[in-house]
This record gives sequence, C-alpha cells and structure tokens, in this order.
Amino acid sequence: MVFLFKKHAVNNDQPGSATRAVPRHVALIMDGNGRWAESRGLPRVAGHKQGMDAVRMAIRAAAKEGIEYLTLYAFSSENWARPADEVSTLMDLLRSYIRSEIEELDREGVCLRFIGRREDLAEDIRQLMLEAEERTKSNRRIFVQIALSYGSRTEIVDATRQLAQRVKDGTLEVQDIDAEMISGALYTNDIPDPDLIIRTSGEHRLSNFLLWQSAYAELVFLDEHWPVFDANSLARAIDIYSARDRRFGGRR
Repeated sequence: MVFLFKKHAVNNDQPGSATRAVPRHVALIMDGNGRWAESRGLPRVAGHKQGMDAVRMAIRAAAKEGIEYLTLYAFSSENWARPADEVSTLMDLLRSYIRSEIEELDREGVCLRFIGRREDLAEDIRQLMLEAEERTKSNRRIFVQIALSYGSRTEIVDATRQLAQRVKDGTLEVQDIDAEMISGALYTNDIPDPDLIIRTSGEHRLSNFLLWQSAYAELVFLDEHWPVFDANSLARAIDIYSARDRRFGGRR
C-alpha cells in the first residue's frame, strides 16, 4: 500500500518569514524518559508513563503543523538488553497505550502502522498492533509509524536477504540491484524518507535508527528530555529545519 497526500504543507504564519517550509516526514528519537524521572527522584517507570503523554501531544502537534508522516522510535532492538522489569513495564505501557488511544487516533484521522521485528513481541501485543492497523488503515490526516523492536541494521539485513533470495530464485539479476530497489525492500518502502529527524535529551547520534533513510535528512538535537517535549519543541525544530538550505549533495 502506498500512502499519498495531496501536497506538501507550508505554514505562512511565522513572524519575519514569508514562508515556513514544513517537512513532509518527521522522525522522532524519543530519548530521556529515565533520566527525566531520575532527575526528579522518581522511578524510571514514571518517566516512561510521562513519555506516553508526550507521544499523544506529538501526534496532535504534528497533524496541526501539516506534517504528513511521523515516525516514532519507541523501542529499539537493543532495548531488549535493559533490565527485565523495565522491559516488562514498557511492554505493559505499550499494551495500555494501544488499547486506550486507538479510538481517539482513529477519530482524529491517524493512520497507524508498526515497523520492526514483530516476532520478538508477545502474541497479544502483535494482535493489538494488527487490530490498530486494520482499524485505521483508511485514515489520511497523518500517517504515524511506530518503530518497535526496531534496528536499522537489522532492517537492512532483512532487505538484503529478501533481494538475495530473489537472486537465488532467478527472479532478479545481481546487476539490477540499485539504491531504489534496496529502499523498496525496507520496512518503510511505501513512504518517503524523513526530511527531519529530531532527537531529544541532548544526545547527538542516530542510535541505529533509519540509517539508510536518513541519508539526506536534516538532524536537530534538542536538550530537553522526551517527557517535556511539546508543541513548542516541535515548532522550534521545524523553524531550524526551515532555515536550512537543503542541497542534497549539489552546489548552489
């Protein structure tokens, strides 16, 4: 399925600027839940719970900004190495989030999809994910992609295996493999690459997130932890993005 929107949104309401370019696809590395909680003398789970509220806000703010695609890095393949009780809490929060939010997400026109290795997740979570995707599949206000048990290197390995199998089966010639074909074998094959990647908590790295897709993305790193990310944080990142000159390797 290919998700199509009519036009790239532009916001002309910013003071001192004739136009303000809004990225079509924004990806968020939601970092700092645990540190936010610890800095307040709270258990890490409090940070994760507060982070769920920030997810709700981010989706609404993105839709209001006119962003068409939003990808949220919720749980990486490396996160399985965290203490078992923290992982269990995160999985319980995920269950709760899908159950409690799906009706409103559907009502607000959100098309929801999950990417990552689903086989790593519990059966009941996989079922909730499928039900949420089925319920919202016709919505077109904003496309929200949640990365769970996701790692970009694993995604590239899976894409490589898929193409290698086609070569083995005789349906693909090695010399025909190009960048477009690899993109088409990724989990994100039916949506555009991110224009803007935002990471919270002051860390300056991608942490195995959308490595192939981020080749020409603009990167914005914000100091605030994810639980306090709000509409103003998103607007500030978009302002930074809008002020940049995207040349895609060319000279101007």
